[in-house]
Amino acid sequence: MQVRFYQLAEDAKAPSPDIPAHWQLACQLCAEAYRQQQRIFILTANEQDALTLDEWLWQFEPERFIPHNLPGEGPARGAPVEISWQPPRQQRQLLINLSREVPDFARRFAQVIEFVPVDERLKAEARTRYKHYRQLGITPEMMSTS
Repeated sequence: MQVRFYQLAEDAKAPSPDIPAHWQLACQLCAEAYRQQQRIFILTANEQDALTLDEWLWQFEPERFIPHNLPGEGPARGAPVEISWQPPRQQRQLLINLSREVPDFARRFAQVIEFVPVDERLKAEARTRYKHYRQLGITPEMMSTS
């Protein structure tokens, strides 16, 4: 299992009041993975976050549609990108974690993407997740966005 933490630059700006800066990066990484034909699961902290991200993905890169769905929507096997606050129903290669904890099901994925936002409280939560992966015997890779 490969885990990558993307550290946002200090000057990272949110695209709107409803969308944190690391969510925009999550959408960019999701778009790249989709173009590489990966099946992606985006975990949010709660249902409202999932709904907000769902709406944002409809507007993200309007010239390039990213097929996605919330739980219970879309085709039987699900769209290439599933957004949920609950465990995934389908097998997927990539987990993009926008929740505040390492999910129990993280080991089911070949790759996990995490974020280190600029906000100090969120940065502290990212450190806790990093330590959790280390306790699982995984050495996360740090990526810079600057």
